[in-house]
Amino acid sequence: MAHVWRDVMALLPANETDFPLVFGEVVEPSVLVMLELNRKELYASSNSFCTEKAQVIIDYSWEKLNTGTWRDVDKEWRRVYSYGCLFKAVGTCQGESSRDKVQDAIKICDMGLLMGASIMDNILQRLIAFLKNKAMIPNKVVDIEQPCPKKLRKECILKPIINPGLSVQRVRCPALESFRSEFLEPKIPVILEGIIDHWPAFREHTWSIEYLQAVAGCRTVPVELGSRYTDEEWSQKLLTVNEFIDRYILGQREAATGYLAQHQLFDQVPELKEDIRIPDYCCLGEGDEDNITINAWFGPGGTISPLHQDPEENFLAQVVGSKYIRLYSTEESENLYPHQSELLYNTSQVDVENPDVVQFPDFLKASYQECVLEPGEVLFIPRQHWHYVRSLELSFSVSFWWS
Repeated sequence: MAHVWRDVMALLPANETDFPLVFGEVVEPSVLVMLELNRKELYASSNSFCTEKAQVIIDYSWEKLNTGTWRDVDKEWRRVYSYGCLFKAVGTCQGESSRDKVQDAIKICDMGLLMGASIMDNILQRLIAFLKNKAMIPNKVVDIEQPCPKKLRKECILKPIINPGLSVQRVRCPALESFRSEFLEPKIPVILEGIIDHWPAFREHTWSIEYLQAVAGCRTVPVELGSRYTDEEWSQKLLTVNEFIDRYILGQREAATGYLAQHQLFDQVPELKEDIRIPDYCCLGEGDEDNITINAWFGPGGTISPLHQDPEENFLAQVVGSKYIRLYSTEESENLYPHQSELLYNTSQVDVENPDVVQFPDFLKASYQECVLEPGEVLFIPRQHWHYVRSLELSFSVSFWWS
């Protein structure tokens, strides 16, 4: 695999002069000097790039990324972090490149995609594509037509019986104006049937554990550990998709439930994004497609999203498995006992399916709707509508947040 370094360098600008390093005033001159030293060494004829300088950039910018709240982090520091990851990933491929070294380079690029900002025409994504395809790094050696050799954890989770008087209305492919007048404007939840049947995720590349491993197994992603984010033992950890599946989907982990929930998966893995389509009804919003946040939710049965509300309209599309969902309107907020802390103000303190009626007596007064969302169905959740979600089995969902 000695050719890897040469081909990786071919992805970069042809010479040092054409390699851009332009930053705002927030980035200190000493950091710019270190970036320039990395660039100079990268193009040196000796081909003896040292990744230690790149690690200095990564470590310094990491401190900037973790000072204060994320929304207050200047984008310039995210760009610096991405450059540090680029330099280190390229340097890792230098010399005789083993599969382990190339896998390390992919992980470094993924960190840049997760924590940094796009640089040089999305060079980190292009570098990953090369390392996966040209360097022949397999995501997972699986036959996506055959069942997974490991057995899924046995899940004896019964689907709840939905009270017809409380069930969410179902409509098949309503016209745009009908959806606007009957559901969007009056803020009424509804299950839309037939609007995602054309997705490649159903027709061309049927989503499954094997398919996810095939297209994204080697990618590093943040995983939530714990059955729900309000639990004291809840935490986050970086794992490859293969590690996540082996430990929390195919494994027998009883102490913790792993859940892959993030909004960057589709940007990280373009193959998955090509398998879905933004619902046409999003055109009724005020923004354009770039303002729509697409989230991935993948995990085993039993995983719970506590009763909470989101600041935007939401289309929750079910692709694999089924989920039990309960919805409360904003008028019921006082009966739902939201947390008083600023961090969890949009989350109820009540365990919906096992409420403490002594501590939260008014919860039983709150009226609600419920449903079981099956593959191919899309639930419209109006802005700030409270919703509780429990996966009934292995589940892969996609949500679209729009204004």
